[in-house]
Amino acid sequence: MTLWSGNLSDSQQPGSLTKVLQKFLASVEICRNLITASLLQPNSESARIAPGRKPSKLATDSALRQSLHSPTVIPNRKKSVRLTLWPLVAATFFMVSGGTYGTEDIVHGAGYGKAILILLLTPILWSLPTAFMIGELSSALPFEGGYYAWVRRAMGNFWGFQEAWLSLVASIFDMAIYPTLFVLYLDRLFPWFAEGHRGTMVALAVVVICALLNIAGVRVVSTTSLWLFFALSAPFILIVAIAPFKFGALANAATRPTTSTVDILGGLLICMWNYMGWDNASTIATEVERPQRTYPRAMLAAVVIVALSYIVPVGAMWMTGLSSSAWETGSWADIAGMLGGPLLRVGLALGGMISGFGMFNALVMSYSRLPLAMAQDGMLPKFFAKLHPRSRAPWVTILVCATGWAMCLGLGFERLVIIDILLYGVSLSLEFVALVVLRIREPELPRPFRVPGGMFGAVAVGVPPMLLLGFSVVRGESAHVLGMSALAFGLLLIAAGVVVYFVNVTLKPSGWGEATGKPEPVA
Repeated sequence: MTLWSGNLSDSQQPGSLTKVLQKFLASVEICRNLITASLLQPNSESARIAPGRKPSKLATDSALRQSLHSPTVIPNRKKSVRLTLWPLVAATFFMVSGGTYGTEDIVHGAGYGKAILILLLTPILWSLPTAFMIGELSSALPFEGGYYAWVRRAMGNFWGFQEAWLSLVASIFDMAIYPTLFVLYLDRLFPWFAEGHRGTMVALAVVVICALLNIAGVRVVSTTSLWLFFALSAPFILIVAIAPFKFGALANAATRPTTSTVDILGGLLICMWNYMGWDNASTIATEVERPQRTYPRAMLAAVVIVALSYIVPVGAMWMTGLSSSAWETGSWADIAGMLGGPLLRVGLALGGMISGFGMFNALVMSYSRLPLAMAQDGMLPKFFAKLHPRSRAPWVTILVCATGWAMCLGLGFERLVIIDILLYGVSLSLEFVALVVLRIREPELPRPFRVPGGMFGAVAVGVPPMLLLGFSVVRGESAHVLGMSALAFGLLLIAAGVVVYFVNVTLKPSGWGEATGKPEPVA
């Protein structure tokens, strides 16, 4: 603006070419200064909305159309603290599978042939449809909170809250399984831990250590998952390599009596549990490098790796002739000992411990982001949005969730699986509904990856998983928890989510605090 005041006096002749040029340059300078000043001002409406605003202005609502072309909702950070493809694949592997462990009861209940068929068909009917759905929604809406953000954006606050409630309540039962598996394999090496409450104390230690690792940050968790994947895979690679040279050698092997009572339907449910959890990786979308490209590739790669990690070792053991009645949860170590001696037995037991630890560690990272995202949307007290000053991890939600998980460490394996699948199934159903609703309500939403087949494909992809969930309802009527059927217990937990939502709205009609359109970075 100095050109206008300093140079205009040099040329006062009307019609002067110099005067015209000076005015033109002065106008350009004024515009440039105004644009620069405006860029320095905060221009995000969501950053200036006062407490008590309408729910439609919350961070994950469909009204925020301006964020669609650059959907990451955190400031730029160094690339080194973001997850790339293979660390995300490793983290997803542990969120879903954790290796071949947990498949023993499938073989016991169904036999080798049917077990391999179940292990082959389940990812086609259960995992691939879920991976396709997650690939589309996570690439279109890579928000902190993942599936909670998708459902809330598609169907509003009530259903978003129910999605988060169901996932968190399911996590209480799901997360108790992995320290239990850790202790089961530890007992195979050191039976001393099976006495009294020693196993429970070890399981509690697993919860505490994983909570501390997650407070250290997402990069620590993903790197740990990658190395744990290699460590637990090594013993099974040896089993696959040795089995062809032991063809039929274990047909008459003496085995320890088993206590498993799992039938073929129970085996199918356990198989579904072994293949579930694909949406857990979506809650860390803002912490993934180029999520629109990385998520679909990571989901498909993880499906293939998980399926192979189940089918190939079971098929290898089938060649040895070992009776399917010798299998039960935790028996991989004993089976490996019969095949390759005491060292391989120790390797499988250590791998089982690594599997339980790795799955729990990765899932802490996933589940802890749900209360964080809800607090950032004003649906929970701001206390849950507190981040660690150095790692930027949501340390409050990690500690609160870990406390809830520790309280369920005493429940049995099969009951935990039945309740977990029932609650997870309802939350997964909401995600498939959100996929269709967003196709209808937001057809112009940029989708770097789409479920093939148009609208028909978006609807059809959810049918096979929903049919499989019917098996959990059937089994839930026969299993019992706290003196009632597991189905009735699950329905009570689902109904409790509705009550909690309306209590939450009654206490804080305008939300628990200002919803932030740009959450603080999480690492």
